[in-house]
Amino acid sequence: MKNTIVGVDLAKRVIQACVVKNNKVVSNEEIAADDFSAWLANMKPTIVVFEACGTSNYWKQIALELGHDARLISAKLVSKIRQHQKTDKNNALAIAQSSQLADINFIQGKTFQQQELQSIMRMRALAVKHKIAIRNQLEALLLEFNIKVSPRVGGISGVIESVLEDAENGFCPSFREALDSTWKIYLYTVQDIKEKEKLLERVIRAHPECKKRLDLEGVSPLHAVNLYLSIGCGDIGVFQS
Repeated sequence: MKNTIVGVDLAKRVIQACVVKNNKVVSNEEIAADDFSAWLANMKPTIVVFEACGTSNYWKQIALELGHDARLISAKLVSKIRQHQKTDKNNALAIAQSSQLADINFIQGKTFQQQELQSIMRMRALAVKHKIAIRNQLEALLLEFNIKVSPRVGGISGVIESVLEDAENGFCPSFREALDSTWKIYLYTVQDIKEKEKLLERVIRAHPECKKRLDLEGVSPLHAVNLYLSIGCGDIGVFQS
């Protein structure tokens, strides 16, 4: 559709689509999220602009598959253009208007495969946070009993094992059981991190773009993924219209 731009404000259950043709608003309607794919499919190929958010990569991929020129735009830029109070209608219109600015920078977004990689990275990062939190909590709790963790006594592993094995240290069965179960969660989390790193390495070596970065001197698998996700899909860089 020549000279037509669709500004899309995304939400979980409803989507606001503002159709602008020749700088005039043709429609600005609310569509159920479940019906939005069909709505896009019924529209002739045109420019569809989404505000970057949690589901924008998904909808950009859908719009591209349906033959549209799909783009992502910064939420910060949209907020500067938006007039009046923040409503779905005003936001959708601001998205369409923002996309028409001179020298506008669009966010490149991510492919389905890039989203998968990023999700594995985030799950690993969450596991790392859990590991650190559990370890810090265990060390702090033991210190309240004047039990210190140090390399001299085998680190936290040696201390926990010593506490659990010493039947004469005065700790009741309930405390021992709680300590043992928390320690097992810690060990499971450590192993989970290793497994996710193996998964990442397997995916990376099967992915040409990631493998190129992995072949660079001093680049680890995690660095290779971060480089690919940031430089390769526009999280750091943006491209001009």
